[in-house]
Amino acid sequence: MASRKIPSKKSAKPRARARKKTQPERLSAGAWFERLVALQKRLRAPDGCPWDRQQTHSTLRTYLIEEAYEVLDALESGDDAKFAQEMGDLLLQVVFHSEIASEDRRFTVADVIREVHEKMVRRHPHVFGEKRVKDASEVLKNWEQLKAKERESEREKTQHNSAKRLEPPSLLDGITTALPATLQGFQLTRKAARIGFDWNNVSGIFDKINEETTEIQHALQAKDQVEIENELGDLLFATVNLARFLAIDPEIALKKANAKFTRRFRKMEELARDSGRELTDVPRPDMEALWDAAKSAELRSTSAKAKHAR
Repeated sequence: MASRKIPSKKSAKPRARARKKTQPERLSAGAWFERLVALQKRLRAPDGCPWDRQQTHSTLRTYLIEEAYEVLDALESGDDAKFAQEMGDLLLQVVFHSEIASEDRRFTVADVIREVHEKMVRRHPHVFGEKRVKDASEVLKNWEQLKAKERESEREKTQHNSAKRLEPPSLLDGITTALPATLQGFQLTRKAARIGFDWNNVSGIFDKINEETTEIQHALQAKDQVEIENELGDLLFATVNLARFLAIDPEIALKKANAKFTRRFRKMEELARDSGRELTDVPRPDMEALWDAAKSAELRSTSAKAKHAR
């Protein structure tokens, strides 16, 4: 084996300086944020990027959702560098929307930051005021009460400036219908639970799931497609309620189940090709065998990784 030449102290110093130049500048979070805002402003300038200049709040909606999900994927991966990068992409969406609004003199990114800062102070009177709380559940209950008061105040302002009579306020106000259905259901049941409208224990939810399953079977026997859809919706809502009761985000749980199915299905395709066939040519009973084989292979791999980690 050839010996590795150890650099002398003289030759080591320039290398150390070269490495230092490639490291990110050590600026404060505020300084980096101002740079990001200035960069986005430059991209939107007349002589900036054509793509950035074409974007509107509407065209950016998809990217905002995508970036949020990519942050979740990065979080699950355990890769901190990727996690930080994806959160940066999500932050860019906030800056991008704020810049577009600023161009129309509607609000600026400073307004965005001020609003959330004031809101967090206002909704934590047990930290920044004299109110006292016993535990986290009381914090959440107070949070909902404060939000309700804020919504009522906004409602009164809107009513004052509108000739139309507004609907009475509800504790469910503020949950947008633009959310994915599982996340919307999660938030609806969570808000209801915070004021005590909840199951006493998990067995009650399982009873409800069994009840909804039976009702779907009855709708199937009646061949009533509308009722089948209604009952299936009730079953899905009950399972979302179960997830919320167990402190599990149903959207994330379903994402993981989707990923697991994808892995195992691809393994089925691989096993089929190893036997000289495409999965589309495999008889249905043999597909079940391939699925079981793919599942077993994944479980063995997971077990081996766990042993190695120990």
